Amino acid sequence: MGRTTARTRRKRNSSGRVLSFGRRAAMGCVAVLLLVAAVWTSWDTAHHVVLGKGREHGTLTVARCADETCTGPYDPDGPDGPRTGMTIGQSVAAKKGERFPVVVKPGTDELVRTDAAGQLYAWVPLGGALLLASLVIGGGLRMTRTAWGTALAGAALLLATFFTL
Repeated sequence: MGRTTARTRRKRNSSGRVLSFGRRAAMGCVAVLLLVAAVWTSWDTAHHVVLGKGREHGTLTVARCADETCTGPYDPDGPDGPRTGMTIGQSVAAKKGERFPVVVKPGTDELVRTDAAGQLYAWVPLGGALLLASLVIGGGLRMTRTAWGTALAGAALLLATFFTL
C-alpha cells in the first residue's frame, strides 16, 4: 500500500508539473503576442519619425480642426513653397495657430509630428500593451517584479505622452 500511494503521488506531481509548464508557456505566449502586436502597431507611425531621413520635413501651422483631423499651411524645408490640404490627427495637433515640426507620410497628404510629443505619441500602443502584459506576467506567470517593472514602463510612457501633448 505504501508503494501505491508513492506511485500515485509521483504521477500527480508529474502531471502537475506538466500543467504548470503548459500554463506558463501559454501565458508567456500571450504576453509576447501582446507586445509584438503593440510594436507592430506603433511602428506604423513611429517609423516615419524614427527613420525620417530622406522624407519630406517641414512645419505645420494649425489653422482649423474638424472631427478627427486638423489642417493648416504646411511649409516644407527647402525651396518648395507652402502647401495647403495637408492633414494631421487631431489628437496630436496643438491649438489653433501653433506651429510644430512634421514629416510627410510618403504618397499621402498626412503628416506626423517629429518633435518629442510626436515620438512619444507614436509609441502609445506599446505603453498600453505594456500595462496589459504586466497583468499577464504578474497573474499568469507569477513574476511580480517583472510585472511591476513592465507596468511602470508602460505607465511612464503613457504619462510622458500625456504631459508632452
